Amino acid sequence: MTVKLRHIGGIVWLMLLFCIVPAVATAAATTYPVRGKVIDKNSRKPVAYANVTVTGLPGKGASTDSLGVFRIEQVPPGIYRFEATCIGYVTASSPEYIVSASTPFIEIEMEEDANLLTAVVVTPSPFRRSIESPVSMRVIGLQEIEKSPGANRDVSRIVRAYPGVSFSPVGYRNDLIVRGGSPSENRFYMDGIEIPNINHFATQGASGGPVSIVNADLVREITFYTGAFPANRSGALSSVLDFRLRDGNPDKQTFKATLGASEVSLSGSGHFNDRTTYLFSVRQSYLQLLFKALGLPFLPNFIDGQFKIKTRLTEHDELTVLALTGIDKMKLNTDEKGEDAEYLLSYLPTIHQETFTVGAVYRHYAGKHTQSVTLSHNYLNNRNLKYRNNDDSSEDNLTLRLRSVEQKTTALFENRTRLGQWTLKEGAELTNSGYTNNTDSPFSLYKTSLNIIGWGAFFSSDYSTRDNRFTLSAGIRVDGNNYKRGMKQLWKQLSPRLSASYKLSEQWILNGSAGLYHQLPPYTALGYKNNDGSYLNKALKYMRAMESSIGADWHLHDRIMISAEGFFKRYNRIPLSLQDNIPLACKGNDYGVVGNEPLASTADGRAYGLETMFRWQVSGRFNLVSSFTLYKSEYRNHSGDDYIPSAWDNRFILNMSGTYNLPKRWSIGSKVSYIGGAPYTPYDEDKSSLVQAWDAKGQPYYDYSLYNTGRLPDFAQLDVRVDKSFYFRRCMVGLYLDLQNVTGSKLKQPDVIMSTGVIENPTAPTSEQRYKMKYLKQESGTLLPTLGVTVEF
Repeated sequence: MTVKLRHIGGIVWLMLLFCIVPAVATAAATTYPVRGKVIDKNSRKPVAYANVTVTGLPGKGASTDSLGVFRIEQVPPGIYRFEATCIGYVTASSPEYIVSASTPFIEIEMEEDANLLTAVVVTPSPFRRSIESPVSMRVIGLQEIEKSPGANRDVSRIVRAYPGVSFSPVGYRNDLIVRGGSPSENRFYMDGIEIPNINHFATQGASGGPVSIVNADLVREITFYTGAFPANRSGALSSVLDFRLRDGNPDKQTFKATLGASEVSLSGSGHFNDRTTYLFSVRQSYLQLLFKALGLPFLPNFIDGQFKIKTRLTEHDELTVLALTGIDKMKLNTDEKGEDAEYLLSYLPTIHQETFTVGAVYRHYAGKHTQSVTLSHNYLNNRNLKYRNNDDSSEDNLTLRLRSVEQKTTALFENRTRLGQWTLKEGAELTNSGYTNNTDSPFSLYKTSLNIIGWGAFFSSDYSTRDNRFTLSAGIRVDGNNYKRGMKQLWKQLSPRLSASYKLSEQWILNGSAGLYHQLPPYTALGYKNNDGSYLNKALKYMRAMESSIGADWHLHDRIMISAEGFFKRYNRIPLSLQDNIPLACKGNDYGVVGNEPLASTADGRAYGLETMFRWQVSGRFNLVSSFTLYKSEYRNHSGDDYIPSAWDNRFILNMSGTYNLPKRWSIGSKVSYIGGAPYTPYDEDKSSLVQAWDAKGQPYYDYSLYNTGRLPDFAQLDVRVDKSFYFRRCMVGLYLDLQNVTGSKLKQPDVIMSTGVIENPTAPTSEQRYKMKYLKQESGTLLPTLGVTVEF
């Protein structure tokens, strides 16, 4: 689709003028004090007389007093980590913090090491890894979250710079495609609470959408797993995104307002009393105005909100309550003319969605033991409505009225025990899931409901030698539910995993992992019924993936890291569509619902490849991430068949993203993305031209006998971002300009066929009547500028 840039010229210049006005003011050279506390990670008691320094600012630091509190004076504004050292403790490094007028109270946790008589001299690395996941894990800090070029502070887009992460250059979607896996194979957690989907206008039964629900203003850091998944994270086959939110500010009340090209938001941080802090965010989109100016035939609009409340009940007990909600409405822009708009308007429905997650985590610290109890509930209400020719004047024109609700309640208990060089983790969970679907169309009236009680348990053990040269982790997980007898048998969903790491020298580290992972098919598939009201997919099984990876890391002065990692994934028990004869895993990259059709667990697949990454970080000045992935993703319908490329087989992905902080509080960043062409399936013109077939769907049908025999061209994109910050004594004003697809690269796709509305053979029997068809050129890609202003006070 060719976007009409002339329509947005006035908006861009108006916003540019608005952004320039505050820049006339000159900010004086300002520094800020930083307060915080150092505590023992296990006992929660203060660590007295520890040394705390600012990473990247030699000589800037302070010591804690008898209560573990420190205060560092005259710290220049910017993004920093803080390091704490103390005799008898392992040196600790904090996540990244923004130092400004609204700098939060900083809490640093240190772990005691009884074997040490002096302070550890090893400097913590910004390239962190864990014993359980020494490979396939990346920690994304505040610098990348705030200023990642082309991402517009959208968490689903930020991770695209990392190895194994593909993206769709077509359309405005955030589908997360990792190591050749389906978007439905990812899991999301926020402070330990599962979030079913992190995007607005989610594809039910999969994931993805045009924009994230999660406001980056509340995120402290992101841990991104592409393999070696922790045993307490269930249901992931491709990736886990684990968000760690900021804590509220116990010292003062602070706020941040943001005005961007598509939304306005307000977030705040503060405290109710000396034991309870809060964090909140609300956002209102005016994305529909931007899309209308761009000449798009669909107009999305959303509202979302988040909050987090954390209270210290006692010295050893704390309670965290958080919630996340989104309200989405997408209407059609029927005023938009042209063949491209006509085609999209012919099949896109209006969409109304409401989603929320609410949860609470109680945590008890008992010396070497830490117990936690988590209760959460998530809810999705998805409604689609479509009339023929978008004429709702008569119910006779109705082609689709869908209302589908999914909800899940989870109770989880975990215990962590530290025994010298060993760490043991065990836990159990219980879930209650519900699903309903009421669909009305000219050909059927479909109703279904489903209720599933599920359970799971896990155990893992981590070991590290005294010098941390060798680490080993072994774990196991079991899952089951009452959907059918086979799923009750826990040994059929046994998920063992093993990871190891060996430090060859001060610079070289060798890592490896292997694991078996299971995922329940989507509720849309499990709840699908036939005309008799019986569940049609009772034969489905848990989907399974066996993954192994081995890699090596090279570090230099904790600033540069080069890594290479090979991976191999083998899938089986994948649901196969009995209508289209393709795996369900190859669907889910469009709006709507996936999985509500007859299926059989006969498909299998494989994905394998090599990932390389180069990271260079200079605290407060420079950040560069470059990755290259060479891989293949293939599926087959039955064991013994030939493998064919999956929908996610792009073959190679190249990403280079960097940000440089210039003098006078300017920063500039750019990102280059180059991705191989994805396979595609030709259209079935013969079937699509049938009047009954076209009227039922409003779009062409694919010729699945030629599934993925074509391939789109490669696609490259350049994004640029410029930031300017003004720091004052009581506030900070930030301006940014984010330019996506600066070169205006265009992706050419196969021409789409569409009905002209003219019946070629009106005298033929109804079942044989055909529309006269026409071909529409498909080409997408344009420069997309985003201007914004942020104010912290």
